Amino acid sequence: MEQGDTLEGRYGGQRGPIFLLVLQTGILTVLTLGIYRFWAKSRVRRYVWNAVQPGGDPMEYSGTGVEKFIGFLIALVVLAVYLGLLQVLLTFAGLSLLDLVPDEGASEAQIFASIGATYATLIAIIPLIFIAQYRGRRYMLSRTRWRGLRFGMDQASLGYMWRAIVYSVITVVSFGVLAPLGTFQLEKFKTDRTWYGDAQFEQGGRWTMLYRAASVLFFGLGVSIVGGVVSASGSEGLGITVMVVGAVLIVIGFVHYRLQSFAIMARHKTLDDGAIEFEALPQTGRVVGHYIKGSLLTMLVTIAAAIPAGVIFFMASQIGAAGGFGGAQIFSTIIAVLSYVVALVMGGASTMAFITQPIFGHIVETCVVRYPEHFDTIQQRAADDMPDAEGFADALDVGGAF
Repeated sequence: MEQGDTLEGRYGGQRGPIFLLVLQTGILTVLTLGIYRFWAKSRVRRYVWNAVQPGGDPMEYSGTGVEKFIGFLIALVVLAVYLGLLQVLLTFAGLSLLDLVPDEGASEAQIFASIGATYATLIAIIPLIFIAQYRGRRYMLSRTRWRGLRFGMDQASLGYMWRAIVYSVITVVSFGVLAPLGTFQLEKFKTDRTWYGDAQFEQGGRWTMLYRAASVLFFGLGVSIVGGVVSASGSEGLGITVMVVGAVLIVIGFVHYRLQSFAIMARHKTLDDGAIEFEALPQTGRVVGHYIKGSLLTMLVTIAAAIPAGVIFFMASQIGAAGGFGGAQIFSTIIAVLSYVVALVMGGASTMAFITQPIFGHIVETCVVRYPEHFDTIQQRAADDMPDAEGFADALDVGGAF
């Protein structure tokens, strides 16, 4: 709802409908051997987008399963050509993608060639992963509308790719100390190329402001190091205890960093030459609480769904052990496998309903848009042409939300 010069976030999603939707689309995905997953993701996104209602006006998602499926096929062709060329280059270098696991008794040269081919393949795929991440976000924005105006993003996947590689190296070389630099600069690169209608977003602030969000994470790392030193000095029991505490702090710190770095950067984002401002105040404790409670509920639902599979599988094994009728044993085994698959699908639906949606809803409802009256001056922009949709993100399993 709008209050004065602010527009508050609102999320109207409910557990029951999203659980049934994910369960239904998950079963269809299994029955179609994974093909329906493109339509499944589109349907889930459409539900979630419509549940996000800034100022009471729902977001719209116009992406379709057909364009995602076609984009996936295009990405497979491109990847096949890319890996084929890589194979040719590796062959000239004396390496081979087709012999990643050397035979028993292989020489040191063959083992070295196998290891070299493995690392060469991984290194060659990393740039594609970053390209896929950027293009996946661009596609998702291009299919998102609010109040009839579409979002969009400039074509800059190659620029994002080499920057992501550079900042990843900097993070590794600095042992994580400069991780906020990469987080800020990559988000700024994407934000500064994002549009709502003909109005452009801009990321303000400085990268050093993210160290406040990283404080818990760095503290946890410090505690773990102290625990290792204490353990090495002879107090093994105390050292292990301190290391466990450090590990817990690292997990919480990672969540805190992801959440609060998003919030800090959101508060420094603007739209339409600074006319529209944003605010985000998510609480790490609420998010962790949703995760713990949701995980327990998900575990209970999954176990309850898996019990029939276990019973049927036990009965099938007893029939086989007793030399019973083969057809009955086969039928029982098939039913058990299907029950197990249903349990997995129900686990996924429970995760979405009890973990993902509550956390997402909390974040949405802690966001505020300031000076929303300036939205009235924003006009429609040309649609982004993306024939490959987010095919690369799907092919490399780095797809966007939901």
